[in-house]
Amino acid sequence: MSCASATLVVWTSAWLHGAAAADDVLDALGFWAGLHEVVADDDGTATALDLPGPDEVPVGPALLLASLRRASATTARLVIPVPGDVRGLGANGPLGKSALRAGQAAVLPEVGVGLVPKLVADGVLRWTVFDLPGAPAAEHVPIGEAEHGLASAMREAATALVTLDVARHRPNVRAEIAALAAEHSGLEWPAGMPSRALRVLQRAAEVAAILTVAASDAPGGAVSATATRARDEALRPLSEAVRRARLAAVDEAVRVLSDQGAGRH
Repeated sequence: MSCASATLVVWTSAWLHGAAAADDVLDALGFWAGLHEVVADDDGTATALDLPGPDEVPVGPALLLASLRRASATTARLVIPVPGDVRGLGANGPLGKSALRAGQAAVLPEVGVGLVPKLVADGVLRWTVFDLPGAPAAEHVPIGEAEHGLASAMREAATALVTLDVARHRPNVRAEIAALAAEHSGLEWPAGMPSRALRVLQRAAEVAAILTVAASDAPGGAVSATATRARDEALRPLSEAVRRARLAAVDEAVRVLSDQGAGRH
């Protein structure tokens, strides 16, 4: 499992460094919706990037890419906010609130903007461009640390879930997990995408699938409020490990692809 912001971050960073064509970026975004549109959240951001404001007709993502190039963007970062942790999004402003609702955002620090996607109609994904106040520090997770944390959390959660017997009434649980894990297997990534980043993203998808099935297994093995709380406690570190793994994998992909584009590899 991945998200539209991860696709935008990786492909846009590759394009900004000459490691992908603009058409490749647009094609990759097509996985998430047949039509993408872009608007700015406020008139100031609209003027700065020459994009339509909140009450104007949206434009396509090709014009967004052109705006980012003119603004001298060099890279992008994925942010996956959770309640209590909106690092990388500035203060508790419009960007942070919108990203928290969406569970994702793409941030371009040099340009001072963040983008949040929202499905506004069947097959239509709208990207809203927000002002990014200041230069907030984003969470950096080394990919090795994230991979290790994902494996450790998986072992701990598996033990807890066996104890709770959450899959007692789910005879097809393995098939459910496999289907969820393969849901985004058709995603395209740039040539030169680092194999370690791909491995971590796939592993995170598998763990996230287990998390989804376990969390939806109600009442299942968790037949009491106490058991439900115990299950939630067992799953919480697993969810955090998945989040950190995705951030680390995307950061690693951006780093490697940017270096390749700059001719350093």
